[in-house]
Amino acid sequence: MQRLFSTDDVQPRERFDYWHQVACRNILNHDSQPENQSTFHASIQSGALADIGMVVFENAAMQCWRTPRQIAQTPAEMLFVCRQLTGTLGLEQDGREIVLSAGDVTLIDPQLAYGAKFSAGSSLLLLKIPPGVLEARLGSTRQMVLRSITPSDAAGGLTSSFLAMLPHYVGRLQRTAAHIVRDQVLDLLAVSLATAVGAERAKISSAHSLALTTVRAAIEARLTDPALDPAGIAAAAGISVRYANAVLAREGTSIARLILTKRLSRCRKALEDPLQAHRTLSEIATGWGFSDMTHFGRRFKAAYGVLPSEYRALIKKARQTTNLPTLSTSL
Repeated sequence: MQRLFSTDDVQPRERFDYWHQVACRNILNHDSQPENQSTFHASIQSGALADIGMVVFENAAMQCWRTPRQIAQTPAEMLFVCRQLTGTLGLEQDGREIVLSAGDVTLIDPQLAYGAKFSAGSSLLLLKIPPGVLEARLGSTRQMVLRSITPSDAAGGLTSSFLAMLPHYVGRLQRTAAHIVRDQVLDLLAVSLATAVGAERAKISSAHSLALTTVRAAIEARLTDPALDPAGIAAAAGISVRYANAVLAREGTSIARLILTKRLSRCRKALEDPLQAHRTLSEIATGWGFSDMTHFGRRFKAAYGVLPSEYRALIKKARQTTNLPTLSTSL
């Protein structure tokens, strides 16, 4: 994590105003008021995990809020996932109110007005997530705003612990590993958010989101099995093949198509990984469930525009110039 700001570097009388400018410029435009301006102290660190931005705030007691006027002037293109590290944080948005204690996680939509009250000694991990990647897993996230994910729940505890570790690995993971961890973060968040919503209110939309997440998780867990088929996935998810495909149809896919897409993605990442450069194409393909190399090559080219061998050659050449190629994803 890179330090963006610390009040240790600023004259006491200028600390809060300077912090507010840095926070608005690097995080989000908002209003704020410290509990005690003369003793205010804070720091901001930032980093990234693939396309997920990461910020760690440490600050004295204060209040923050974002108004409809600010939303209209500076629309946000990210969703915020908050994981409280120390202290407490009270939040209000879209008619809901919660208080986060250390270990608690929740979702904020910066496109909606909100208020926040930080306790003294508060420390917060904020993830800036493109909305599309969560919506692909959950559908609309509007009903998931300010739902409480707590460590007392099994899925919530795993999600909370996983998020807490992320700042320690920012900048230390290779590109392939970073993208794998990024997907794991999103999948854990999706499961926890769907569970939190389902626990509060059983709705068709929540059932749809939970089924979608369960099917995706079942596929991910069994990708290496060459005998994997829609019936096996539906059985593992506890639903029928018909219902599973109906749920996935809303996302423009099906069980069989999603299995293929995920396998191709895993193979592509393996071809990009320098630590796997010693592996043959056949070894990589069979490792991710492909039993026919001709089929694998044809489907890979349909998805990415080149054959697997050509892609590996492009990656090797691009690595020498530090620029990875951008290929089509027509699948």
